[in-house]
Amino acid sequence: MVKNRRSRRVLALFMVVLGGVLIFLAPEMWFGLVLLVLGVGVELVGIALERRV
Repeated sequence: MVKNRRSRRVLALFMVVLGGVLIFLAPEMWFGLVLLVLGVGVELVGIALERRV
């Protein structure tokens, strides 16, 4: 786990933005569902990192 507070915030922000982009770009097919689930997972990890700050 990242110990530096600033690095952890930057990483959390990046993961939340990346998750949002994956959710936004997911097409309406099976691959889109995989991207959607991956995006939600990345968002949750980013939020969890931010909450630990």
